[in-house]
Amino acid sequence: MAQKVTPGTSVDGICPTYMYKVVLLGSMSVGKSSLAYRYMKNDFKELLPTVGCAFFTKTLNLEAATVKFEIWDTAGQEKYHSVCHLYYRDAHAALVVYDIANKETFNKAKLWLVELEKKFLPNEIVIALVGNKIDLAAEREVATEEGQEFARTKDLLFMETSAKSNHQVNDIFMAVVQELLRREEEKASTPSPHGRSTVSLEESRARMRCC
Repeated sequence: MAQKVTPGTSVDGICPTYMYKVVLLGSMSVGKSSLAYRYMKNDFKELLPTVGCAFFTKTLNLEAATVKFEIWDTAGQEKYHSVCHLYYRDAHAALVVYDIANKETFNKAKLWLVELEKKFLPNEIVIALVGNKIDLAAEREVATEEGQEFARTKDLLFMETSAKSNHQVNDIFMAVVQELLRREEEKASTPSPHGRSTVSLEESRARMRCC
């Protein structure tokens, strides 16, 4: 469960605040950094490959809650693969990204999912499969139906996006938020023994750390 940095549910118009760690995983050049930049800045840049990991924060003031995102954009180069688990440790959600115009990146996305399945219990983390670069539809190597079917068999969220044209970028992050909050509601009355503990603001400050 997320760190809850204000207690309880909405009382007297005060909404609860949740902090979620979200990681972006996938091969080099699938557009993870561009997706993060588009979501954060509402702009597009052809960005250089990430070295290690890049870190962003964003706050969403929703009707039901305030959500604070910690977004970790991991490097896709093979040489960083062995240390990526350090960055997605304690994550609440993951976007596993592939390039619709490059079938090999879709195959690599499946391997990233295997890695996540090794590190997290079932339903412990929200995972979205993201087919990026929909602006390259004329060069498509991965059919929409193929991505949808794989996501369905693994019970993943699924969406195709384009950081360049801003197609469904906000939508996929909002879908993740909605699923996280839905799970919060489910866990509120019967917390899982494996779930993350709810903590107060003071406890949250004391326990927050950077890996």
